[in-house]
Amino acid sequence: MSRFARRITQTSPKNYGMFEKAMARAATGADLIHLELGKPFHDTPDHIKKAAADAMWAGKVHYSDMRGEAPLRAALQTKLTSYNKLDVSTDEILVTNGLTQASYAAFMALLDNGDECILLEPFYPQHVNKIEMAGAKVVLAPLDREAGFRIRRDLLEAKITSRTRMIVIVNPCNPTGRVYSREELQIVADLALAHDLVVVSDEVYEQILFDGAEHISIASLPGMRERTVTMFAFTKAYAMDGWRLGYLATDKSLMPGLMKITMNEVTHVNTFIQYGALAAITGPAEVLDDMVADDQRKRDLVVSRLNQMPGVTCRAPEGTIYAFPDISGTGLKAQDAADQILEQADVVVEAGSFYGQSGDHHLRVCFGSESYERIDEAMDRLSRFFNNL
Repeated sequence: MSRFARRITQTSPKNYGMFEKAMARAATGADLIHLELGKPFHDTPDHIKKAAADAMWAGKVHYSDMRGEAPLRAALQTKLTSYNKLDVSTDEILVTNGLTQASYAAFMALLDNGDECILLEPFYPQHVNKIEMAGAKVVLAPLDREAGFRIRRDLLEAKITSRTRMIVIVNPCNPTGRVYSREELQIVADLALAHDLVVVSDEVYEQILFDGAEHISIASLPGMRERTVTMFAFTKAYAMDGWRLGYLATDKSLMPGLMKITMNEVTHVNTFIQYGALAAITGPAEVLDDMVADDQRKRDLVVSRLNQMPGVTCRAPEGTIYAFPDISGTGLKAQDAADQILEQADVVVEAGSFYGQSGDHHLRVCFGSESYERIDEAMDRLSRFFNNL
């Protein structure tokens, strides 16, 4: 009789959030506005698509260096040095199939059966199953909700035990929209150094920042370079979600273990699309600036409109493409609200509880996935819903 391995049977069931409910509602012919999907609205810029096509026609269709094409890693080294303040060599950069593969490699290479891995809560759900598949236990450390989900030393340190091996952070944070300050990151760094922990830092939203917010890579703090795996992707800022292209940077001592995972999983990333990524990194900065400016315009609309709705308050996110409004004033739990909004307003939002218990009484609203006009229409529908409660 066939059976699944324990890494499958002992992994938490995959939670798809509102996806399946939205598909069922769409099947009725409803005109849904999707504010639950964390995908960019913009098309991939033309110069990026052209560079990938040109590389394909130029014969870049064969095996790549398993770490990634040399010109791309050289450009990434320049970017990491200047923007992220990370002193890395090209041999300490690994091009991956999106940030998803980068995180999978980190968890599989660095976590053992019985290890504990701390996630800050609210957490990014996609990391959970990978940690469990590595045989480790997920431990949730709540952020300070009253202070806008700030990192507090006491709340984090209380979760560290003799089995703790790793802390995972998402900065800028999905779902809260927080961009962690240097002081908050130093808390994580101090604890990692004191307890000899590895830090895995998901920085996929690093370039989507508002109101002068400063993104700091935790690996740039003293003593952290050697114990941090920093992960990035072209997905959000460059509107390249379907390209499945990311990269990580870490100390050379960790790279052989990470590559043992990626080499056995997919060997290397598609060769010619890496030249599209090269064009993204080296291309005109105003393309990125324009897309972020459009996201900020939609953010401002969403935050302003949400704060006019009864029982709803919303802090302006400092980064990402998400607002995380507090709906506790309505008396509704997050999942109940999300379900009712779908059925009564034909707007799909994600329940904050999808990101952990501390996210209950919140909704995650993605303002980056639709046009300004559709976002405006969604706010009209939400306004009617909350006013009718």
